[in-house]
Amino acid sequence: DMLKENTATYTRGDDWAPHIVVDGKLITGQNPASSEGAAKAVVQALQEA
Repeated sequence: DMLKENTATYTRGDDWAPHIVVDGKLITGQNPASSEGAAKAVVQALQEA
């Protein structure tokens, strides 16, 4: 709640479902099911850099 009060954005996917968030240079995945999507996001970010 403190993060939200300080303008942070919080999102989550369903339990054990892939959920990836890209925010600027930060790329994160919610759980092991997100590994492939997070890796693809990293590759895309590197290609755009």
